[in-house]
Amino acid sequence: MNVYRAVSELKPARIWDGVLARVVHGDRVTVGFVEIDPDVLVPEHRHDHEQVGFVLRGSVTMEIAGQSRELRVGETYIIASQLPHSAKAGGGGASVVDVFAPVREEWKAAPMLEPFPGRWPEPSR
Repeated sequence: MNVYRAVSELKPARIWDGVLARVVHGDRVTVGFVEIDPDVLVPEHRHDHEQVGFVLRGSVTMEIAGQSRELRVGETYIIASQLPHSAKAGGGGASVVDVFAPVREEWKAAPMLEPFPGRWPEPSR
């Protein structure tokens, strides 16, 4: 197991159309560095996992259990197990970090792409 990795070295997993996640799995948690293309809607869904996240870049409108709010860089969200939720990226897209417990086993089987620089972190100039 690689203990140290750069996010840019992680193979992106295609979660939905317009949604890629660079994923790190621990024994009990999954951390996803998720990029959502501009104006893409992550459809309403629910899962057994507790989910905690925050916005790194851009903006995303989250709807959690019927409550909607636009979140910007530095804002957080908490989604309890089995709570219906969806997300829509703003016009510039969004990068978020999602932490799931327990591990998102189904993400291990998602179609993988070869690593390439993502929108976050921004490449060094």
